[in-house]
Amino acid sequence: MGIISLLFHDPAAFLILVIPLLYSVIAHETAHGWAAYLFGDDTAKRSGRLSINPLRHIDPVGTMALVFVGFGWARPVPVDYSKLRPFRLGLICVSSAGIFANILIAAGALYVIKLEPLWMTKTPAVILSVMARINIVLGAFNLIPIPPLDGSKILFGFLPSAAQDKFMRLERYGFPLLLVLLITGAIEPLIKVIENVILHMLLVR
Repeated sequence: MGIISLLFHDPAAFLILVIPLLYSVIAHETAHGWAAYLFGDDTAKRSGRLSINPLRHIDPVGTMALVFVGFGWARPVPVDYSKLRPFRLGLICVSSAGIFANILIAAGALYVIKLEPLWMTKTPAVILSVMARINIVLGAFNLIPIPPLDGSKILFGFLPSAAQDKFMRLERYGFPLLLVLLITGAIEPLIKVIENVILHMLLVR
């Protein structure tokens, strides 16, 4: 059951779910900031973006997209990549941190469902299931190696220097390409493949 379906079938569950989902996108961005801090960049810390206060992170459009589309975003945490030491490892880890945070949240939700605790009635099960699903979608979407998604920065970190220069020249076409893929739905099969890989990693399938 998707989050919009939940709104009509179980409004109470929808209202309960909104807060953890909001914190899912916040966790994604905050994880970038903490990883950057560990690799020598305190930009996010100085900007007050290592806080769990949602007012410091909420992007209105991204929040609406989370509710109505099934994935969304918070305001990007500022990172000065030139301060990362060592650069390549820092870039890869900082870019991966948000995705890892989403996968960790999904893993936690799926683990609780699998335990089947005594309090696990239909409503908590639906909430945890939707929460796991959306965090997996968030992680899968951000793994796509198209700028400005995290996957593109991860790929950049692994490329040799000569290829990095060529990749940077293609970066300006990334967002228009991503927009076209989203509008046409052409990106959905790729997201599905990555989702299945994540689910296999979590030993769900």
